[in-house]
Amino acid sequence: MTGEEGARVAAPAPEPVQTSALALAQAPAPTSAPTLAPTRAAQELELRRDEFQLAVQLGLVRTVSGAAPGAPRPSRAAAPGGGPGAAPGVAGARGGRRRVEQSEIDRLRSAPDFPAGLRDRVRTVGTSEAAELLAVPPDRFTKLARTGHFSPVRFYLNRYRAVVWLYLAGELGEFALTHPGLLTGRLPREIRERADGGEDRRPRNWRARRLGLLLRSTEDPWARAAAIASLLDPGQLSEAVDDPYERTHLDRLRPEPPSGRPESAAARDIMDRLMVADDPDEILWHRMSLALALGEARADRPAPRPDTAPTSEAPPPRPPRTPTLVRPPGRRTRRSLLDRLRRRRDAVGEEREEAARA
Repeated sequence: MTGEEGARVAAPAPEPVQTSALALAQAPAPTSAPTLAPTRAAQELELRRDEFQLAVQLGLVRTVSGAAPGAPRPSRAAAPGGGPGAAPGVAGARGGRRRVEQSEIDRLRSAPDFPAGLRDRVRTVGTSEAAELLAVPPDRFTKLARTGHFSPVRFYLNRYRAVVWLYLAGELGEFALTHPGLLTGRLPREIRERADGGEDRRPRNWRARRLGLLLRSTEDPWARAAAIASLLDPGQLSEAVDDPYERTHLDRLRPEPPSGRPESAAARDIMDRLMVADDPDEILWHRMSLALALGEARADRPAPRPDTAPTSEAPPPRPPRTPTLVRPPGRRTRRSLLDRLRRRRDAVGEEREEAARA
C-alpha cells in the first residue's frame, strides 16, 4: 500500500456517482415466505460476512424487512431503511435487522456461474492489486483515483491509522475497456497538475456513492432526509434545520457509520472527518438537497414531538418511486436546484398574495 493512501482529505471536486445499487434490494416482505438471517444467508451463498454485506449494499442480494418466525417485529422508527452501517444493507438505521427470502437464495444459487460469479461481483481491491489488474504502476493508479476516475466502494483504517480505499474489481475492468488511453503513455497535463496540487476526490466520491445507496435503500422520507443530514456537521445541520425536534428525529434515524466505530479516539476523529462534507460546494449541495427532502418528509408526517403520542402503526404503503440518483454537484446542476428552490419560493409568495387579495 502506498503512502498516498493516507487520510489526507483535500478540497475535492465534483465526480459522477456510480449507480449500480438496485431499488429491489429493499423489497417488502411477504408474511408467509420463509426467510433466513443474514449470517445463514451468507453461508448458503458461500460468501464471507463482508462480501455478503457488500452484495446486499449493491443490490445483488435482495432483502426483506421482518423478523424470524415468532420473534417481535422491529418498530418502524427503528428500521426505516437498510443503509450501510455495521452491516451495510442488512441493518437499518440504529438497528432493524433485515432477512433474505429462501426464494432469493435459490435464485442466486441456480445461476450457472455460482458461486464464483457472485464472488467476482463483490470482489474489492486496494491500490496495489488494482494497479496490477490495470497493468499500471501504483503511483499512476493513485493519481487517477485522487482525480476522481474511480469511486471507492468502502475503506478501512490500517494499524497506522491510514485510510485504505477499496474499489470494485469489476468497475476497474470496465474502466480499462472504456479508457485505455489513460493507462498507457503520459497522463494528460490536467490530471498531472491536479494530482500534484494535492487534489483528492476519493473521500467525496465515497460519500456521494454511499449517499446514493442509502437513498435507494428506503422509501421513508424522514430516513432519506436523515441520510442527507448525516453528511453535514452539527453546525451546518443546525443552520439548515432550525427545529430541534426535527433535528432529534433526524439524528435518531441517522445511518450507522461503516464498519462500526473504532476504539481509538484518533481513528474516530479520522473517520468523523471522512463522514461529513468538507468542501463549500459539496456542503451547499447537501444543504439544498436536505431542504427538498425535508419538504417531502414534512408533507408525509411531522416529526415526533413531546405533545404527540408515538404510534406503532405502520403508515399506508406508498406508490413505488423512481430511484433517486445522487447527481454530482456541478455548476449546471447547482444552478438548476437553486432555480427550483426559487420557483418554489415564488409560487408560495404568489399564493399568499392571492389569498390576501381574496
